[in-house]
Amino acid sequence: MGFIVFLVLFPFLTAAILTMTKNNTVRKAVVYTGSAIIICTAIVFSLTALIKGIDSGAKYFGVTHLVHVIDTVMLGIEILLMVLIVYLSIKHKKYYAGLLSVAGTVLIAWLELSGKAASVQNHVYCDKLSVIMCLIIAIVGSLICIYAVGYMVDYHNHHTEFKDRRTFFFPMLFVFLGAMFGLVISSNLIWIYFFWEITSISSFLLIGYTRTKEAIDNSFRALWMNLLGGLGFAGAIVYSTTVLHVTTLQQLVYHPASIITLVPVTLLAFAALTKSAQLPFSKWLLGAMVAPTPTSALLHSATMVKAGVYLLIRLAPAMSGTIAGTMVSLIGGFTFLVASMLAITVSDGKKVLAYSTISNLGLITACAGVGTTETVWAGTLLIMFHAVSKSMMFQAVGAIENATGSRDIEDMHGLIVRLPFLAFVMIIGIAGMFLAPFGMLISKWAALKAFVDAKNILLVLFITFGSATTMLYWTKWLSKILACKAQTRLRRNTTSLGQWFSLAGHATMMVMLCVLLPVLSIKLIEPLLAQLYKIEHVSVLAPEDMVIMVVLLLLIFVIPMVARIIVKKMTFKPNMEYMSGINQGDNRHFVDSFNQPKLMFLSNWYMEDYFGEKKIWKISVAIAAAVIVACIGIVIGNLTGGAI
Repeated sequence: MGFIVFLVLFPFLTAAILTMTKNNTVRKAVVYTGSAIIICTAIVFSLTALIKGIDSGAKYFGVTHLVHVIDTVMLGIEILLMVLIVYLSIKHKKYYAGLLSVAGTVLIAWLELSGKAASVQNHVYCDKLSVIMCLIIAIVGSLICIYAVGYMVDYHNHHTEFKDRRTFFFPMLFVFLGAMFGLVISSNLIWIYFFWEITSISSFLLIGYTRTKEAIDNSFRALWMNLLGGLGFAGAIVYSTTVLHVTTLQQLVYHPASIITLVPVTLLAFAALTKSAQLPFSKWLLGAMVAPTPTSALLHSATMVKAGVYLLIRLAPAMSGTIAGTMVSLIGGFTFLVASMLAITVSDGKKVLAYSTISNLGLITACAGVGTTETVWAGTLLIMFHAVSKSMMFQAVGAIENATGSRDIEDMHGLIVRLPFLAFVMIIGIAGMFLAPFGMLISKWAALKAFVDAKNILLVLFITFGSATTMLYWTKWLSKILACKAQTRLRRNTTSLGQWFSLAGHATMMVMLCVLLPVLSIKLIEPLLAQLYKIEHVSVLAPEDMVIMVVLLLLIFVIPMVARIIVKKMTFKPNMEYMSGINQGDNRHFVDSFNQPKLMFLSNWYMEDYFGEKKIWKISVAIAAAVIVACIGIVIGNLTGGAI
């Protein structure tokens, strides 16, 4: 219990110290020290929990003697945050955000102050999923904070038009981490809601960091969408407490199945869809790209969006075979396909990563909605691999932008020669997203198999075509990095030591996750599934699957080494290409028929005229909204009709 309290409170303490820190050298020392302590504590906590506490099952903790004080403090903070949101909403004339904040806070305040809230025995819950999430938050999140120290120096050197607000920026990063720790280890629904809302408000403040009109508009879009989900969360808590007399998430998940139970489960699933940026709520995550890169990395990998899919994985046993599960799986599968199609049509590196994030979160969401042991196995693995890979790639794109002045994929042509180390990091990240034997592809295979076994034709189509489009946009990007023009030269790398430490740490974790995937599955994820579904034993990976993965892993390293040896022994004769004019000898310049010098350039085809945002975004949002409204309508109709 001591480790849990420390993991939740220490980031907030670090944030308070950073608020008072003006000197960059001192700030750097505080961030590095705080991040190291968080990582070490999380590792020790995880090892202790796995070895002594939860090896054979989950463990509950109660804080009965302090619960009244903690609840009072939380309610007070919620009211203060509501006042802040109302003030900012009035200031920027975004009144709808203030109304949503008031509605959610008033519901929870009424529940707590009216005495209708039932007593809670177990406030904290620790199982293998809690351990996985704590490690992701601590390691990935802390490495992002370390990366941010050097990045923000370069950022303000290049963007002198923005006010330097690092005394605000770094505390908010650590507040984010503390809130996420609290969210994933809480059992009390009111406590989960408290930390849930802190992540929403923290992301709102970080997205609006530059205070430009675009940043303010995008931050309020993120705020109102997440507050709408928060209102659904608050409604689920009130319903669970007053009707079901259920006060913890675990009690709700394992409550006897009925239409009455399905109401709060559906509301919580709706809240998770907004937080995970699923259609029709995906726009807020795309708008977050206006923030500095560490914010993007944090929102897309270790925190915020992972809060949504974490909740869906928790709810998976209760959603399986229900209308709530149907809603979640359809929205997830549809989002996976649409976002992967849209990723083909953009060349901005951060936007491609944003669409990729939304797409992969859609696949995790679909897995949770189907709710079988196989799909939850795939979804849990996807969470782990996606957190590391996407954080690494956002950081690499940020470093590339600082070094070259551009984050456009077209400007990354020949990056393997110009910035070889950053290119190598990008290659590992891209490989991790769609190549075998990295866990993303293995997880997709498991999800596809489970969808086929469930005879869910729509999801099979979504994942099949979504995977094909995914391969297309990653292949385009990878080809740009590896393709070299003649006379391409090495470029000075401006990446700081702290940034390199984070990038190298992520790359190492990516490879280790791949190597240890069979061990993680057998020792961690399969026992987790047994806990979640209250069954004796779960086995997903067969021995022959592990043999194939080991062979593929070896080929990943053997093939490039053999190719390098062969290429070294070969001699190449330059081939002058036809260029609609007189080739000037370097395959880059030619003279046209009017005797004018021309420069040849290569560009990917983005197919924006076929399925760009202008073509499919509005219709996709409308379809997703219709699915959600229809499914919630069915739940309400069954409730009023007394169906079970």
